[in-house]
Amino acid sequence: MNFETTIKDTKRLVTLSGDGNEAVIGDSKIQYTFTKLDDSRYVLRVGNESHILSNITINETQLEFTIDGKWYQSGIKDDQMLLLDRLGFKTGSKSGEGVLKAPMPGKIVSVLAAEGDEVKQGDPVIILEAMKMENELKSPSSGVIKKIDVSAGQSVEKNITLMEIEAIG
Repeated sequence: MNFETTIKDTKRLVTLSGDGNEAVIGDSKIQYTFTKLDDSRYVLRVGNESHILSNITINETQLEFTIDGKWYQSGIKDDQMLLLDRLGFKTGSKSGEGVLKAPMPGKIVSVLAAEGDEVKQGDPVIILEAMKMENELKSPSSGVIKKIDVSAGQSVEKNITLMEIEAIG
């Protein structure tokens, strides 16, 4: 299985072997194991290191997870999406792309933008505290903030809509 992942603006090509024990990431080959602990946690072993993965959410173009308590968001593209990109077709665009949802349960520390503000994709818009760590949530798309559904100090559950952004034009 081949795919491209983007974490913090860094793109990497990844190939997973059919047996699920080897991955090629860029030019590096790694051996790994992936074991389910319970309904929501997994152990990823790479060499002598073990990491706990949890809060995993995946859709067609996004993978969100915590690893060892730190939250990550990764864009993902499979072989078909990469081919469409090479042919000049836009991929990964969904009607709900202007909706920012809570990636995990937590408490809103601050809202960095207001309704009516213009934001660009990737701009920080909300600070969410989860597992004693502050996570900067970024705008999923460029546009004008149409609605903010939360305020500082509010507790939120995973996948609750935090903000809606309307595309410009």
